[in-house]
Amino acid sequence: MSLQDFASDMNKVGGLPGTWARLVAALLLLAIGFSLAVRQLHSSGGSPGTLGSGAPPRSGHSHRPGVYHHGAIISPAATCSQLGQELLVAGGNVVDAGVGAALCLAVVHPHATGLGATFWGLFHNGSSGNSTALTSGPAQALAPGLGLPSALPALSLLHARFGRLPWPHLLLGPTTLAQEGFLVDAPLARALAAQGPKGICPLLCQMDGMPLGPGARATNPKLAAVLRRAALARTPDLAGEALLSLLARDLGLEGPSARPMPTLEPALQLPVSQGTVFTTPSPSAGPELLELIEAALHSEGPSPNPCPPLPPAAVTPMSSVLATVDSSGSVLLLTSSLNSSFGSGHLSPSTGVLLSNLVAKSATSAWACPLILRGSPDDPETDVLGLVASGTPTVTRVMSHALLSHLARPQTQAQHPHQTQQGPTGSLRACGHATLLQVAAHSEHSHVSSVPGGCCPFQGF
Repeated sequence: MSLQDFASDMNKVGGLPGTWARLVAALLLLAIGFSLAVRQLHSSGGSPGTLGSGAPPRSGHSHRPGVYHHGAIISPAATCSQLGQELLVAGGNVVDAGVGAALCLAVVHPHATGLGATFWGLFHNGSSGNSTALTSGPAQALAPGLGLPSALPALSLLHARFGRLPWPHLLLGPTTLAQEGFLVDAPLARALAAQGPKGICPLLCQMDGMPLGPGARATNPKLAAVLRRAALARTPDLAGEALLSLLARDLGLEGPSARPMPTLEPALQLPVSQGTVFTTPSPSAGPELLELIEAALHSEGPSPNPCPPLPPAAVTPMSSVLATVDSSGSVLLLTSSLNSSFGSGHLSPSTGVLLSNLVAKSATSAWACPLILRGSPDDPETDVLGLVASGTPTVTRVMSHALLSHLARPQTQAQHPHQTQQGPTGSLRACGHATLLQVAAHSEHSHVSSVPGGCCPFQGF
């Protein structure tokens, strides 16, 4: 019996007036529709209100891990990769996902990055073919031995120019993590064990003064308050003003003697046989990277050792990297640094921010040189490859070796990276404890992977 027949019968027997019958029929239709919708969501791997609910239905074929139809993100923390994916599903672009994940890492990985860190970035617009570098400006000191924070104005500037979602939307997840708590993961736990309690208590210590272990819950309500205030900022300059004022008060300063000067400018580029290489300008390591690549391409001898031995006194700069990509060929690479593990070790009590020790005399070029290779625009299926590395003073050699390995691959393999199991650049080794993130767009698919494999969680849809 149809719902209309049911309503008609009810009127005939006097069970309900006509208006009530129509109301009952409408409610039953609504209930059936909702039931079908819920069933469809469950069959596609999602449920109401979960991450999967915004993803498109499965297409009927599958790919190896790290290959997606629309977009993807890879970062050192699973929580932040998931947050970036949520921003992509919500309609954000690679800039929204990358900036949101970077702010998340500022909360959950304070040993490597944070609001006190210095940021560099490289954004490639798949539609226009243009590549833009986010530069942090010259390293400046807030106080002797303490670097001037530039994270908020830099990330806000990048988002204001290229983002799609509202700025407050990007800060909601990181603010919630700082306020309600996050679990200490393995990388942070290792850094805490090596650091000891100096400079990190009470933020990351137990009641007995010992550093938190893996799986422990940490909160940072002061940082949450700073992020909430940053969400209300109308301009990139204002995004960091409240933080600077609080930091100056903590340090007993009348006011900051300098202001961050992040900029967006055209990326450096180098034409190669298979397209164009883009990277960040000085004072990053980008110019050095291009010199190494150009020298190797013009050399007839063997390429230099990608992992030269380090002097015994060499100190590995601490940095954090992440990458996002979509199937249209847009890529964002972000790298940030406190200069060493937990930076200066100075924890601001009013903000929950660990200040860096990255100042004017620091070796800023030792960690920042993200790289993007855009294939020839004459090719209708142009590949876009992004590489970003951290964890080694020889980062430029690692990056140049990775790119040269990609350029030297057989043409058939280079044209179909999704058919290989090692990722877009093939099987590579990183120097020491280096981490190399790889993202690529090819044939309307997004690819993400890392060297060493499994070091960095990825998400996509």
